[in-house]
Order: sequence, then C-alpha cells, then structure tokens
Amino acid sequence: MEEKILKILCEINDEIASYNGDNLFEAGLLDSFQVIDLVAELEDVFDVEIDAAYVVEENFATKDAIVALMEQLVP
Repeated sequence: MEEKILKILCEINDEIASYNGDNLFEAGLLDSFQVIDLVAELEDVFDVEIDAAYVVEENFATKDAIVALMEQLVP
C-alpha cells in the first residue's frame, strides 16, 4: 500500500518522495488544490470513499500521515 501511495504522491509532486520534514504544506510541496486531486486518486486506486472529515491538514502533512490514514480506511 505504501508504494502505491508514494507513486501517487510523486505524480502530484516528485519532490514529496524525498521530503523527510514534518509538514508538506509548509515546505510548499502540497497545497489544498493538490489535496483534492490526491484524495480523488486515492479513492480511485484503493476503491474507498474518503469522508470530508478526514481531509484535514494533519492527515496530509506527511507521507506517513497519509499512509496511516489510508491504512485506517482501506479494509
């Protein structure tokens, strides 16, 4: 699952894969418009619906946070 998520993130911004900081937004690697694209792609790839309540900065601030969110949502 993590590999698929990293591939999707790289399609949005290839610098995300090598980023090891604690906030993709503050680093300028991810913005709110890209999150919308990311959510749509994650929903398609993993065949889940990501409720708007989950689309908050802390769930998308790092690669690990995104992986953890998807591990919660994918059965």
